[in-house]
This record gives sequence, structure tokens and C-alpha cells, in this order.
Amino acid sequence: MKIVRLRSVATAALLVAGIATLAAAQQAQPIDLSRYEGAIQAFEAADRENMPPPGAIVVTGSSSIALWNDAMPADLAPLTVIPRGFGGSAMADVLHFVDRVVIAYRPRAVVIYEGDNDTGRFFVPPATIASELQQIIAAVHAELPDTRVYVMSVKPSLARVAVWDKAQEANALYQEVAAADERVHYIDVATPFLKADGTVMDDIFIDDGLHLNEKGTRIWASTIKAALMPLEAQHESTND
Repeated sequence: MKIVRLRSVATAALLVAGIATLAAAQQAQPIDLSRYEGAIQAFEAADRENMPPPGAIVVTGSSSIALWNDAMPADLAPLTVIPRGFGGSAMADVLHFVDRVVIAYRPRAVVIYEGDNDTGRFFVPPATIASELQQIIAAVHAELPDTRVYVMSVKPSLARVAVWDKAQEANALYQEVAAADERVHYIDVATPFLKADGTVMDDIFIDDGLHLNEKGTRIWASTIKAALMPLEAQHESTND
């Protein structure tokens, strides 16, 4: 798949900035796994006031999820979801906090969106990202062997065109991980953001060229809901 042909000075600036960032960082950057401790503690404080029901669907991941936390329950209704997106996280962060951000809720399913910052900010090799995903899945299934895991593809964006090839490598590995376990499912949120000619839509982002605007969020939400409904809708009657 190709990313959009540049059509504006603003888009060109995003591309130049992305290439410059990539050129400045030729190796994986360190990730401070303690930096979101406060965000996780905030979730735990909210849980003490109103603990979500067991058997729901945890949705976790980076800022594309975090920015959607508030609207997610309505967008994914009638599915019962627990929004747990946090900051500009990476796959390593979900692995680090998996006990507290996933397993603690005893979910019937978990949806993970990571890889965007891994490839676009921290320059983590795709094989490492996939390995961390496998460790998350193993940790979940060690405690909750029947819990389904949905891994979302990395979405294309204008801001990270320079690393789209690495994101595609990660997506291919995610599909391999899903194919190896019937409890793991791959959600393709990349293709719905592409036009018929294979270029990325340029009217689905806010000014940063990375995060989704209202139109992009509608596409995102409907794609995720369509992927979840076949298996998850049938379990809703048990969670009343």
C-alpha cells in the first residue's frame, strides 16, 4: 500500500518533519515504563469508586484509544467495554501494565492498539513489537485461558509516512500471531482509511496529521465494532 501523494504545503511539512525525525533516530529509543504509572493509578482510583463488571471487553492502547475513551462505550454499544487507553503508550507499556490494565478486570476479551508509537516514535523493530504482543497474550491466557484477544493493525497516517513500511511489517507479524491461535483475532483498521487507489485518506486527521478527526473516528469505531460483534454480541446477555 502507498501513502497519499502530497497535495498541500501543510502535508508536505508533515512529511519533511517525519523524515527528519527518522533520520535523527536510527536505532530503537529507550522507553521509560514508569511514565504512565499515574494514568494507571487514576484508572484504579476510578475502579474503587465504580468497578467495571467482569466479563466485559477491555480496550487498551495508545493515544488513538485514549482520545476515544469517553466516546467509546456509546460508539461500541451494545457491547460492554472498559476504555483503558493511556497516553502515547507502546506495546511494551501494555506488557508492563497487563496485570493492572487488562487481567484485573477479568475480561472475556481485550482489544489492543499498539505499534503506532513503537514504529513512529521509539523505532522499535517490528519483530520486538510482535514478541511483546505474544508475551501479553501469554500473560492473559495464563490467567484467563478463554479470553479472546483482538490486535488492531497500525493505522496509516500523514505524520508517520516515513515509517509506514515498518508499520506494515508489524501488521504482517500481528496477522501471523493471530493465525497461530484461534483465540486471537486481527482487526484491520488500515484498509478502511485507504482510498480506492490505495492512498491514505487526507481528510480523516486533525491538524497533527496523526490523530483522527470526527470522520476518522466514525470509520475507526464502525470498523472495530464490526470486527467485535460476530463473537462478542452473543455474550452480552450474560453481563446484565
